Amino acid sequence: MSNIVKREDFSVISPSEGNQEFVTIKIENQLFGIPVLMINDVLNFQPITKVYLASPEIRGILNLRGHIVTAIDLRCVLGVEKDETLDEEMIIVIEEAGQWFGFIVDEVGDVISLPDENFENNPGTMDDKWKKASSGVYRMEGELLVVLNIEALLNTLIS
Repeated sequence: MSNIVKREDFSVISPSEGNQEFVTIKIENQLFGIPVLMINDVLNFQPITKVYLASPEIRGILNLRGHIVTAIDLRCVLGVEKDETLDEEMIIVIEEAGQWFGFIVDEVGDVISLPDENFENNPGTMDDKWKKASSGVYRMEGELLVVLNIEALLNTLIS
């Protein structure tokens, strides 16, 4: 069994008009969504080479098929404490502006399609770190899905 899911594996997903497609991930017990078309790969945890003097959010780098991928600890970015009991993390790989980034997450869930009419702007009471990292939320049965704004997330880390 392969440890890598490639973008081509998502190609069977064709969003219908008025819906958005997301790969769901979890950090702690919060559900997040990343637009499916942004994702290049989903990896089981890989060995990461530490980069000294990097900010705490940067866990290090890894080599993925000849690409240097900067590994970003999403827990650290969002201000969520490290979970020492977590068995194995996963990595969502995204290419943005010619650079490769791997977001370390607790778990990766399903690909879901959500109707545009369920989308809402960030609640005013949302933590500032989360507001900067989110483009809004979807109200789902029993929980909220926070939509990660990857571009904004990377801008705060790289600038």
